[in-house]
Amino acid sequence: MSGRAAHRLPGALLAAFAFAALAELVSVAVDARTGQLLAKPLLMPLLAAYVAARRGPRLLVAALLLGWGGDVFLLSSADGAFLAGMGCFAAGHLCYLVLFGRRRTHTGLALGYGLALVVALALLWSGLPAELRVPVAVYSLLLAAMACRASALGPLAGAGGALFLLSDTLIATGVAEAPQPPAAGLWIMLTYIAAQALLTAGILRSRPRTHD
Repeated sequence: MSGRAAHRLPGALLAAFAFAALAELVSVAVDARTGQLLAKPLLMPLLAAYVAARRGPRLLVAALLLGWGGDVFLLSSADGAFLAGMGCFAAGHLCYLVLFGRRRTHTGLALGYGLALVVALALLWSGLPAELRVPVAVYSLLLAAMACRASALGPLAGAGGALFLLSDTLIATGVAEAPQPPAAGLWIMLTYIAAQALLTAGILRSRPRTHD
């Protein structure tokens, strides 16, 4: 690959990710199942390829590809698919936590996330299927830790962590058959896509051209 082509590759991949994101959001908005099946599995591989083209951290590539695994499993209605998807996302959160390192997080923010976690679990607990209660609680603790620690990298990653928490909370309300906002599916995907993009931007900004 020529130097000029290599220089243009990240931009092309980012544009392809943006196009796939738009296609996914439109498909969710109009309830086009075929469009979702085509667009959603493209999102995280394209973002991961962009990170690789930028020579970003390998753990970031791994986190995004684990997100792809979660996306694919959550497209399925097969038994165990939800747990498998949650497991993929949990592994991705672990990758993010390692990437965040030991940077300090504001104590007040940590307390706020902890309170939000306790309140959300208390409200949703009785509505969750019995077999999902412990896995959801463990996953939620890991997600809240990731969201909180993301803020140590700056506002972009911090916003990404917060949106990831919001997106998964909306999913949990659906599983628990709790009240949801109108067009919940659209909000879930919008906040999820924004979360992954902001986490990626925040990590790349904090560690440009770094190999892990």
